[in-house]
Amino acid sequence: MFAGLGGWTARSFAHSVLLPSLASSRTRFRAKCLVNYSMTVNDNLLSKPIRRANFRLCNVSGHISEVFEIRAEAPKLHVLLVPGNPGVVLFYKDFVEFLYELLEGTASVTAIGHVSHSRKDLEHGRMFSLQEQIDHKIDFIRQELQNIEIPILLVGHSIGSYISIEMFKKSPEKVKYCIGLYPFLTLNLQSTKQLFIGKIAKSQVLAAALSYLIASLGWLPVQALRFVVRKSLGKSWSVNAVEAACSHLSQYHTMRNVLYMAMTEFREFSEAPPDWTFMRERKAQLTFLFGVDDHWGPLDLLEEISKQVPGIGVSIERENHTHGFCCTEAGSLWVAQHVANCIKKQTACTNQ
Repeated sequence: MFAGLGGWTARSFAHSVLLPSLASSRTRFRAKCLVNYSMTVNDNLLSKPIRRANFRLCNVSGHISEVFEIRAEAPKLHVLLVPGNPGVVLFYKDFVEFLYELLEGTASVTAIGHVSHSRKDLEHGRMFSLQEQIDHKIDFIRQELQNIEIPILLVGHSIGSYISIEMFKKSPEKVKYCIGLYPFLTLNLQSTKQLFIGKIAKSQVLAAALSYLIASLGWLPVQALRFVVRKSLGKSWSVNAVEAACSHLSQYHTMRNVLYMAMTEFREFSEAPPDWTFMRERKAQLTFLFGVDDHWGPLDLLEEISKQVPGIGVSIERENHTHGFCCTEAGSLWVAQHVANCIKKQTACTNQ
């Protein structure tokens, strides 16, 4: 029972997230509409040695979060990845490393985790809302990246796309471009999964009970827990994704924060639509990648974005990598190639 329910829960939340040469350091980017396109992926990166991301704990405004990063020697751009929910950066380690290689050392790449979506309970049981996570990422730019002279490019996954747009609003002088991957920007009223997750997240009793249930899997021996995760989530998951599920999602404080953040996401989206005005004003600096069968970022949302913001860059991934692309090496590589291509194409357009 624990294995089946634990596997279903991890799949729902971890997979779904409730649950190029750069010519100038002051490049201006322009978006192109790239819908349903084919792309050649450099599969050699799956087997060749690549530079590994460094892990560190970062204190931002008194709150500790996990960071993976690769610093280029002479970067012309700094890419900042904002995760979905769960905001466990270990899920994105492969993506960070692939993106750095595909940008050929011309950009530093950083992934900043959500507060208290961590291996250890560094915040002593406190829960953080969507707005508090947004504020944390804005403070990260002000603290860690304020003095750099190169442009910042934001890459957001799922709810991280929404967070990235909010960060863009606060730092328009620093942020030059924003890429949303499988974006969660508004509620999907046709999704029974969202309805179910919303009901659990809204109830403190159910959220606490589910978090305790998942945390109980952490009592298993390490090898047994990895076996459960692989059997319930699929053999295609990467080593880093399996480790992230075992080390982070099996922690009570992490799951409580995942569900609490989800509750505040649903509340925020039920009260206000996406900021179409800002997106129209900055459409040349925004682009989105959608999946074919993604209830968090359905194709209906793509159509609505295209209607509300004509000419904005939108793409559709049809390689079956799913919303949880970061859980597999193949998905991480494909999406990293997409992001790298976006950067290179903006640079090429600017240089014409």
